[in-house]
Amino acid sequence: MSDSREIWARLAGLTPARIGLGRAGSGLPTREVLRFGLDHAQARDAVHAPMDAAALAASIAELGLATLAVASQAPDRATYLRRPDLGRRLDPDDLLTLEAAADTADLAVVVADGLSARAVHENAAPLLRAFKPLAEKAGWRLAPVVIARQARVALGDAVGQTLKARAVAVLIGERPGLSSPDSLGIYLTLNPKIGRSDAERNCISNVRTAGLTHEKAAFKLHWLLARALTLGLSGVALKDESDRTLETGAASAALPEPGRG
Repeated sequence: MSDSREIWARLAGLTPARIGLGRAGSGLPTREVLRFGLDHAQARDAVHAPMDAAALAASIAELGLATLAVASQAPDRATYLRRPDLGRRLDPDDLLTLEAAADTADLAVVVADGLSARAVHENAAPLLRAFKPLAEKAGWRLAPVVIARQARVALGDAVGQTLKARAVAVLIGERPGLSSPDSLGIYLTLNPKIGRSDAERNCISNVRTAGLTHEKAAFKLHWLLARALTLGLSGVALKDESDRTLETGAASAALPEPGRG
């Protein structure tokens, strides 16, 4: 029996999944019931908590990046959760704001609350801090970082199109799991325009301290964007082989020149 407990304890130490929980009679031990309740509450809080756009803008401004604030057509959180379609459409007034700031850029970055404002608060600025020097080294022009409230991934298409960007990267709070209420996703789309499908995007998922680190996520975004700009494609047609580059330690040799054509 003790050997069995040791085996399950070792396995549990390798994953946040709920394994080897034990039992108390026909039910779970009290500690596991309480832990489940806490994780469930954190996931619910992540979905419903509002994004602090002002604090987020301040943390991004400290990196030397300009910001713009926009919102979707979802007027509040309850509507946003019931009407995903409204979260994909820009507020008309904000469309005018973006048009006034439009200039040619290689990349537009959109920071969107999505389904976890916590993920954005904890991970967006550190990710941009890691990505900025890579973008500068590549010579890419960055549009002002757009902070979007009540936003879905597809809102980035309208943002990128309006800002005349060659590509858009949407940093968005992912749907919380019971062990990951703080997970950030990155969705990269080449030649953004309204109507792009999810098949035309590359996704980098589980960006957080306990998942994919900010440095590795920034490297993946840099690698994918370089390939997208060079090959003229993104999504299912662009295979992410950045891990192979990381394993060989030949990052600079494997990355293509970003190009302008």
